[in-house]
Amino acid sequence: MLGSALLASAAAAHPAAVPHLATTTATSPFADGTVTGRVVDAKGEGLPGVTVLIEGTSLGASTDADGNYTIANVPVGSHVVVISFVGYTTSRTTVAVTNGGTTKVSATTLSESSTALGEAVVIGYGSLRKQDVTGAVEQINEKQFVKGQVTNPEQLIQGKVAGVQITTSSGAPGASADIRIRGGSSLNASNSPLIVIDGVPVDNTGVGANGNVFGTGLSNPLSLINPSDIESITVLKDASSTAIYGSRASNGVIIVTTKRGLQGETLRVNVSTQASISTPMKYVPVLGAADFRAIVNQYGNDIQKNSLGTANTDWQRQIFRTAFTSDNNVSILGSFGKVPFRISTGYLNQQGLLKNNTLKR
Repeated sequence: MLGSALLASAAAAHPAAVPHLATTTATSPFADGTVTGRVVDAKGEGLPGVTVLIEGTSLGASTDADGNYTIANVPVGSHVVVISFVGYTTSRTTVAVTNGGTTKVSATTLSESSTALGEAVVIGYGSLRKQDVTGAVEQINEKQFVKGQVTNPEQLIQGKVAGVQITTSSGAPGASADIRIRGGSSLNASNSPLIVIDGVPVDNTGVGANGNVFGTGLSNPLSLINPSDIESITVLKDASSTAIYGSRASNGVIIVTTKRGLQGETLRVNVSTQASISTPMKYVPVLGAADFRAIVNQYGNDIQKNSLGTANTDWQRQIFRTAFTSDNNVSILGSFGKVPFRISTGYLNQQGLLKNNTLKR
């Protein structure tokens, strides 16, 4: 009754103001509109499956196969459209929604994010975001690999992963390395982790033995791969990896993912070469020929004295040398229509400090 009286009084005093007041009050709470747009990548191609949300609301949609999206029932007013996709940067666009109208957002271009891509971890049965992985998993990509002269792939992650110990048996080129994940677990059985190359588990028992499919002289299955062809290495540390690969993974798993071509990629040729020189830092201090003969003549017996010669040879400098290493790699990357390809070849010639100790691959 009071509201009706006030409205009547206002109508009498200002007859033109009441209709305007009534219209605004009646339609504002129920006004809405539609937001449409398209999401593309750096090449201008539509991105399917992209998440598009109206910030602060539960309204949203996913893009179709062509990258288009439509969000209906958006309240009138200014809103922020948040567009996100795994592996790409997040975009935020402010739009103004009108009552009953369709607001078209200009094409949004998402660029690849190296940080976001690093969150995707490849495991035995697919890939998950790092925050969704419940086991102890650590991935090292190409940007995090050890730099410098790398002969064996395991050297790429040496000192990069907590709980992984890589011990080289000697300083010879291509020397075998023992890999231990969280220490040894057995006194008699093997403590080596399972190695998986591009989804194929590789038997690392008896590598290098006569009659083995890997031939002779190989330290482990990783020696079959050129380090420059590796894209990432993932280490599964805990016992949950046995649920994927069985008892072979009781000592952990090392998953190696090699580089591959990309669909729609233009033809590219990559050429890299690396050269290095190694020299002995110091030699073991020993007696010279004259000092040795003087001691033998002073303390030796007749047979030892008669065995002395006149030569003055420094055997350390005779057996050691300045070693040269050259590592050359060529790769061709591209695609034939929708069929991607990558071809690579490499040649490594590494000399050891000890003469007649050379690795050629």
